[in-house]
Amino acid sequence: MPEPMTLKNDRIMARLQAAAERCERTILPGPIDDAPTPDEPGHPEYHRRQRAAVALNRWEAATPRRYHEATVTHPDVTAWADRAITDFATAGALLLFGNIGTGKTHQAYGALRRIAAAGLPHYAVIATTAADMHGNLRVHPGDPQHDMEHELRRYCRVPLLFVDDVDAFKGSETTEQNMFRLLNERYNECRPMIMTSNLLVRDPDGGPDLAAALGDRIVSRLSQIATVIPITGPDRRPEFR
Repeated sequence: MPEPMTLKNDRIMARLQAAAERCERTILPGPIDDAPTPDEPGHPEYHRRQRAAVALNRWEAATPRRYHEATVTHPDVTAWADRAITDFATAGALLLFGNIGTGKTHQAYGALRRIAAAGLPHYAVIATTAADMHGNLRVHPGDPQHDMEHELRRYCRVPLLFVDDVDAFKGSETTEQNMFRLLNERYNECRPMIMTSNLLVRDPDGGPDLAAALGDRIVSRLSQIATVIPITGPDRRPEFR
């Protein structure tokens, strides 16, 4: 007489159950890696990238269109920028000097860009020429709201300051006093700045130099805190035809 189907199925299930019990393994839960990746909030690299994006936008806003592609290529200028990235307080000033058209301004904006790309906690920069800066620090008869002291404090206290053609302005007692106050406060507060000049700090042959243009008190401070780098080569600007 054939075995009832129910009993047969029961036996099959019992054998399967027994086999499963013999092969049973204790599976313990493993560690779960739920730490954020560099592309997720909470990871230091993610937040560094976010800061760098903001800083590069600020750099671009402060940079003339002509220098939006500027990158630092001079090894000594790169080294100064890296010191500023490591510690603003010990970077000091950077003075680039050389003939007209050798690329001083390009290197300066490239250095500022390199610092921005590092994604430091705080990045703010003012980039100007000496002529524009001193023009901004003059009395403006048509604008009674213009506060020269406020403007001077901005130049003194911004984390990064770039003054292009630092020797190219018409000297006066007021401009020399403003320049001294600017450099003196940045010197005392250890805030880095970049300057470019066509002149040597001091010309051993007695020719025009920064000492004559800016005054001995200013140059004395510069000589202590400034990394002076010559930028040599031919004039890279196209000749007028």
